[in-house]
Amino acid sequence: MASITEYSVNPEFKIPLLLLKTRSVPDDSYEDLFSALDSPYSPIFVPVLQHTQNQAALDQLRNLLSNDELNGPDAKYGGFIFTSQRAVEAFASVVTDLEASHQNNEQPLTPLPPNFPLYTVGPATSRTLTTLHHHSPLLLHSAQILGSHTGNSENLSQYILSHYNSLHSSSNPTQKLPLLFLPGEQRRPTIPNTLSSPSLPPSTRIQVHESILYETTLLPTFAADLSHTLHPPNHPSSHPRVTIILIFSPSGCQTLLQTLNYLSPSPSTTNRLTLESEPQSRWSPGKKNYYCIATIGPTTYAHLKDTWGFEADVCAEKPSPESVREGVDGFLRGKGLLPPTGAPPEQGRGGRV
Repeated sequence: MASITEYSVNPEFKIPLLLLKTRSVPDDSYEDLFSALDSPYSPIFVPVLQHTQNQAALDQLRNLLSNDELNGPDAKYGGFIFTSQRAVEAFASVVTDLEASHQNNEQPLTPLPPNFPLYTVGPATSRTLTTLHHHSPLLLHSAQILGSHTGNSENLSQYILSHYNSLHSSSNPTQKLPLLFLPGEQRRPTIPNTLSSPSLPPSTRIQVHESILYETTLLPTFAADLSHTLHPPNHPSSHPRVTIILIFSPSGCQTLLQTLNYLSPSPSTTNRLTLESEPQSRWSPGKKNYYCIATIGPTTYAHLKDTWGFEADVCAEKPSPESVREGVDGFLRGKGLLPPTGAPPEQGRGGRV
């Protein structure tokens, strides 16, 4: 039987890379990177969640932006915080509609104050906001997009404390307006808890208001879609199959582990890992299917480990396509499944796991 490496590095094939997420619009940075001509991967989207926009919250946001409630002495907020791609997309829908209405002379529109901070948790949300910024000639013209380098809520919180406080006088903290946090329903309290922590000096605390822009539930078809994608009917049975599975959030992790037979099906031991989940079993020679489990960052990695004791193969250092690619490439090279950096791929030869 052909070895894993003979299958994986054969230029006739691409290594399937399952992206457990909905494709971002208008462009998806993960798809762009992993589908490049020099990439050994073939990205496949497997949506995990369904998102329902919170219309009441969107209407409030629309009123906030259209009624000039962010300028002058009566301004309500001094900046916005985004930690979710879906929240940015919901925000974009409101901004786009307001810009169109203004261009059609249907309603007046006042730009956000100069250097109004739009804080983002990482490069993906920052990139989407930057695209929106380029298509918002009036409303976001003078806004600043900040925080793309932070990578997680903890780092973003510390950055906001430093940056936002630098904009205000410590001698008169009452002039410091609250920040508006625009998350989805499933969010961690890290940012509001950190920014308004009682352990901080009163002059450095930042008041945070929340407005939940969308609600999230697990797609009822996720388990079936995942199973079908993991076991394609046209895969050549004579070759071992290597699949990369990239997890973006804790949602759906249990379904994934169950689908891979890594969790016991017995009702009395539902949360107990099976022997199949052990690394020495998952990567032992002679198997038909090998799965490299990668996480977008430490939150999901910790969720897998703390909840079930499962350790993912790769944890990206930053929530970016480049960092994920670096981690996955390094893991596969360590297993002999990719040629060393700079080496041409071998044809029909390679080591076994």
